[in-house]
Amino acid sequence: MTLHLHVAPLYWSKKLKTVKNNNTTYWFDESLLKEPIGKVFDPKYWQDNNRVIGSAQGRGTTWFVETQTIEGALRHYRRGGLFGKLVKDQYWFSSWDKTRSYQEFQLLQTLIKAGVNVPRPIAAQATKIGLYYKADLLSEKIPNARDLVSILQEQALPEAMYRKIGKEIRKMHQAQVNHTDLNIHNILIDNQEKVWIIDFDKCSKQASDNWKQSNLDRLKRSFHKEILKANIQVTEKDIGLLLSAAA
Repeated sequence: MTLHLHVAPLYWSKKLKTVKNNNTTYWFDESLLKEPIGKVFDPKYWQDNNRVIGSAQGRGTTWFVETQTIEGALRHYRRGGLFGKLVKDQYWFSSWDKTRSYQEFQLLQTLIKAGVNVPRPIAAQATKIGLYYKADLLSEKIPNARDLVSILQEQALPEAMYRKIGKEIRKMHQAQVNHTDLNIHNILIDNQEKVWIIDFDKCSKQASDNWKQSNLDRLKRSFHKEILKANIQVTEKDIGLLLSAAA
């Protein structure tokens, strides 16, 4: 296999590279990825090297792996809903920079530059198959972190933490990033009480401000949903403090 190395069209880090090989394009941060780029998106590679440290089930399996630099989360892009039962993981191809893996990889870089606590993207790939493509993303697994649902099932959080969560969301909105699935499963708190926001698939930068309230309304609904579903320990006052800090 002959790989042709190019500097990626990502605008602010010399560590970001693009490799093109036939019908597959890879993007990666060479400061974080030391493994062979052509192998890291195959779960079997990590299994054969005894470097799988866990997994999680969603639309598919997310594999948690131990790279030479940091712990990573390997995710294959899959469709949801009724259409996803018919076409599981293929998307219409228009250009490489419109693929979901590239878009999320670049958006994470944008958020990091803006000072928002999000996982570092390690590597992404897209493979063109006729008129369609398939895609994968390897990003940082936030160490010693849990989502708000699992935390609030066990304990209530102080008011200061809700303000801190709101401030992190506000930073994301100030970067003009619309998180189209902002819910309490996608907000993590680590053992240093640092707030993280994850899962930016199908998210994007958007002009104006009229979509920001919709993000907050979606987040509020997710709190109410989990109060009934998971019996989380949260009050309306707590939710109000968060939303006020985010606005």
